[in-house]
Order: sequence, then structure tokens, then C-alpha cells
Amino acid sequence: MSLLSSSVPPAPSGPATPARIDPAKPVPGLDSRDGPSKNRSAQSKGRDELQPSRWATPEFLLYYLVIGIAIPLMVKSVYDISTPSHPNYTKYEHLLSPGWIPGRKVDNSDQQYSGFRDNITYMFLLLVFHPILRRLYESLRPPYQNIASPLQKTSSNSQDSSVDARLDRRARFDVAFACLYILALHGTSALKILVILYINFTLTKSLPKTYLPLATWVFNVGILFANELCKGYPYAEVVRFFFPPNTALEVSHEGKAGQNWGSYLDSYGGLLPRWEILFNITVLRLISFNLDYCWSLDRAGGSQLEKKQLDQSDLSDRDRVDLPAKAEDYSFRNYTAYVLYSPLYLTGPIVTFNEYISQLRYAPRSVTRDRTILYGIRFLISLLTMEIMLHFLYAVAISKSRPAWEIYTPFQLSMLGYFNLHIIWLKLLLPWRFFRLWALLDGIDPPENMVRCMSDNYSSLAFWRGWHRSFNRWIVRYIYIPLGGSGGAHGSWGKAQAVFNMLVVFTFVALWHDIQLKLLIWGWLITLFVLPEVLAGYIFPPKRWQNHKDAYRVICGIGAVGNILMMMAANLVGFAIGLDGLKDLVRGIVGSYSGLVSLAAACGALFVGAQVMFELREHELRHGIKLKC
Repeated sequence: MSLLSSSVPPAPSGPATPARIDPAKPVPGLDSRDGPSKNRSAQSKGRDELQPSRWATPEFLLYYLVIGIAIPLMVKSVYDISTPSHPNYTKYEHLLSPGWIPGRKVDNSDQQYSGFRDNITYMFLLLVFHPILRRLYESLRPPYQNIASPLQKTSSNSQDSSVDARLDRRARFDVAFACLYILALHGTSALKILVILYINFTLTKSLPKTYLPLATWVFNVGILFANELCKGYPYAEVVRFFFPPNTALEVSHEGKAGQNWGSYLDSYGGLLPRWEILFNITVLRLISFNLDYCWSLDRAGGSQLEKKQLDQSDLSDRDRVDLPAKAEDYSFRNYTAYVLYSPLYLTGPIVTFNEYISQLRYAPRSVTRDRTILYGIRFLISLLTMEIMLHFLYAVAISKSRPAWEIYTPFQLSMLGYFNLHIIWLKLLLPWRFFRLWALLDGIDPPENMVRCMSDNYSSLAFWRGWHRSFNRWIVRYIYIPLGGSGGAHGSWGKAQAVFNMLVVFTFVALWHDIQLKLLIWGWLITLFVLPEVLAGYIFPPKRWQNHKDAYRVICGIGAVGNILMMMAANLVGFAIGLDGLKDLVRGIVGSYSGLVSLAAACGALFVGAQVMFELREHELRHGIKLKC
């Protein structure tokens, strides 16, 4: 088994893959929905190649000792510089807020996370209110069985009519609630969102199929840039553009002359007036609808169901995504319900249009009370972990204060970077899990975005498959595969094409996050840092090391250390301290003899961590679990 995978993200086609594992409750074995016998034999073959457990070996006993010493020292190093007695404390104290843990303030200085943290009580109320309101609505609308005629009940189409009625009920509710939701969130700017949705839908339905993919990308990427450049199209500027100045349209507003009636509309901006910042994820759903509709024109869902002998009520994740919906499902109502689906509107996780319609028609069997409760408990544990970190480790505030880095030791500098990345991971994990929990309570099962802890990653390619998993699946389906994926070629040409396609992918990902130079640099660094792993897989193919597996594991561990360092550097540039901050950080770490010693010790600890990660993957495979990340 290759420990440092050099494979590119797989296409959503071909033979079935190992089980879909719900991170709320991993279960061994294969999903019965994906159950061709060929796949079971492949798994059996994989088990024959597994290595015996190393957990109780002398080698791993040494690793446990290293881990037991390293982790407390890592935490202590940042805690020591987060106390009032530290010389630099006064420089970032203004960024701290009163905390709920006695004697500690809280580092709530990250603007993105503070919006989530400060409003979590209201969001919990909404999480409870929305599913209850749906159940009340459905109780007032009789189920299909009660309104069907006797002829319908005995006809062969009765089941189809019943599930269509379920889709109709849920879609109607989703549209109505979504309109109220975006009105509360964005005020009068909700109209701008609906206009964009209408234009996109009109393009989809009016253009010939040949031109639809290009038009989809031009329009939606153009919307990303236009939203940024026009700052959300303030109504005052729109009125000023279409009407000449100094006309009767200009009125006084709070004693100020020269403002038009558009200013009054702008004053009702809702809870989140800057709607354009949050619209990026909506663009992904617009593209999904357009391309799913375009590809449905070539394929008939019913014929594929018959060919594969699939049960529509028990489809796998892959089939729900890949099988087209019925022609009549691509309606403006369903499109609006999908794009503005309230639990997933703000942050995702991302589901495709086909998958959304499938789950409206058939309740996913993966949504159970026990799993949902367990998932809620795991969310609360993650939230508590974040709160403890923000109360005791002020890594974000220290980085924001632009300190004199020479005050800190090289080890403290490296740990500041490390815990900054952990806070970034948690600040993204928590909203994604919260809104996924909301969707689960509403009977929709979106993908889990982060299936591994940030520190449980050694492969750049696998890391990006698991970091924002639903986005990765979206990219593979709508960008990577249409570009040709790995080109279907072996050798250097196939690798070169795969790397070029990844460069295109990460350029889009960077621009999608925000139109900033540092994010473009981040996207290009990611592609650059993937190259060593791809080349290593080409130079050190696992088949050549079948008789020297321990040596191969050591080689892979060394490569994993380099991978981890490069991933940390790229993400610090993109989402934390920027390129200049990284330069200062690196200079502080390697600019002295003690810094080099600290770096060497860190590399040794990372090597130990990589060996534990390798064994964790083997342990999962022994239990029939393969997460592909």
C-alpha cells in the first residue's frame, strides 16, 4: 500500500468504492448500497496486504513517550506567552474580550469566527424552530396517501406519485422559508439575490446545450468579480447610474442633501448587509444546477436506474449525485429551493442539485435519531475545545498585534504558527458542523466537510480531499473531471496534465475564496507543494519496495515531514499571517543556532506523528474503513 499517495482525486465514476462512512458514527465494512461482489473481493485482497498491528511494538512505545512529552510542551509554550506577565501582553490585550472562564479573557479577535460565536444562541433557536415549523406545516398538509384516489392507490405509479408529493411539499416549504430567511439576513438586498438567480435560470433554460457550460462559467465567475468590484451594488449607486443627478429623485436624508431614494433601501440591510461576501457559496450551487441540467439532456435517469438495477429509495451518495433528476424537476421552484436551502445557505456543506432533489423525493436512510444525537454531541465537544483554546492560547491576537518576533523563542514562534492553524481549522469546522447538524435535523444528509483532525494529515492530496470535502467533491465533478482529470494517461505526461489541472483548480479556489493577491499566492503554493509528493510517488513506487516495507515506511515518513511543513506554510500565508508574516516567522525560527535545533526537534516529532498516522490508516483498513484522505 502506498503511504504517500500520489494519486489525483478520483472521478465520480467506475466501480463502487468502499463504504461511505458517516463521521458521526463510523461503521466497518461495505455499504450495502455500493455492494458489487467485485468490490468485496477487492477489499479482501487489500486486507491480505495489510501489515500486522504495530501499536504494542517497542518502536511505538518510544513514539508514545515522545508524544507524551511533546504535546504538553507545545501547549505550554503558547500558554506562557498568553499570560499578563509576558512583556508583549499589553500590545494585544485590547484585542481580548471578557471570558466566561474565571481569571481568563477570551481571544475573540478573529472577525470571521466572532460573528459565529456571538450569534450562536440565536442560531441554536433557529436550528430548533425550523424543523418544528416544517413538521407543523406537513401536519397541516395531509400526506399523499390520505388524498389519493382509490385508482391512484392501486396503480403502478402510486409509489412515484407519493414520492413526488413528498418532494412537492418539501420544496414548497423550502422556498417559502428561504425567502423569509434571506429577507431577515440581507433586508432589501434579498431582491438582488433573486434577480441573479432569475438571470442564471433564464440563461440555463434558453441557451442551446452546446453553449451552456461556457455561459455558466462566464456568468458565474463574472458575478464573483462584479460583486466584489461593485461592493454589492448599493441601491443608491444603482439609482444614480440609471437616473441623472440633481433631479427630483434626490431627497434629503437625515439632514444631508444629495441622497436618493436608493439610500433608504440601503438602510434596511438586514442582519448581514454585506450579502456579497456570503454569495460565493451560492455561486457553486448556481453552477451545479446549470451543469446538472446540461448533462441531464444527454442521459435519462430512468434508463440508468434500470441498467444498474438500483433502488431509488436506497441510492448511494455517488448515485444520488451522478443520476440526473427527472426533466420536470429542473423547475424554477426546485432551483430556488435548492440554491437558497436555509440550513446550508450560509456556509454549506455543498450538495449538488441532483443529490438535493433525490433527498427531497426519498428520505435518506443514513439520517437516524441516534446518529444525529451523536453528531450533536460531537459538535458540542468541538465547540468546548475551541472555547478552551481561545481562553488559554491567544495565538490569533498575538499574530494580529504584529509583535516584535525576536521576543519569542524559535519554539514559541513555531507553536504560534501551529496553533494559529488549529484555530483556523476549528473556526471552519464549527460552522460547517453546526449547519450540517441543522440539515440532519431537517432530514437532509449533506457530506461531512472535515473527516480528519488537521493534525492527522501527512499527504497534501489527501489533506485537500478531506479539508473541505464537499467543495472537493464539487471541484472534482464540475472542474477537474471536465478538464480531463489526470488525462487517463500514465507516466510523465499524465502527471504533468494532472498538475496543470490542479493549478487551474487551485487558482479558481483562491479567487472563489476572495479576490486577493495573498490567496492567489496560496493557491499557487498549494500546487507547487503538491509536486514533491507527485514526484516522490513516481520515483518511489510502492511495488518496488514490497520486500523492504520498513525502509519504505521510513522514506515515506521523511516525505511526510516535508509535506506537513509545506502545508503549514501555505495555509499560514493564505489564511493567517500572509507572506510577509511568514517571512518574519521563518527568519525568527531559522535565524539562530537554537532555532535550527528547535526545527530539527520539530521535524523529529513530525516524523513520529507521521508514523502514527500511517498506523492509524492501517488500523482503519483492518476494520474495513477507507476514507480516501
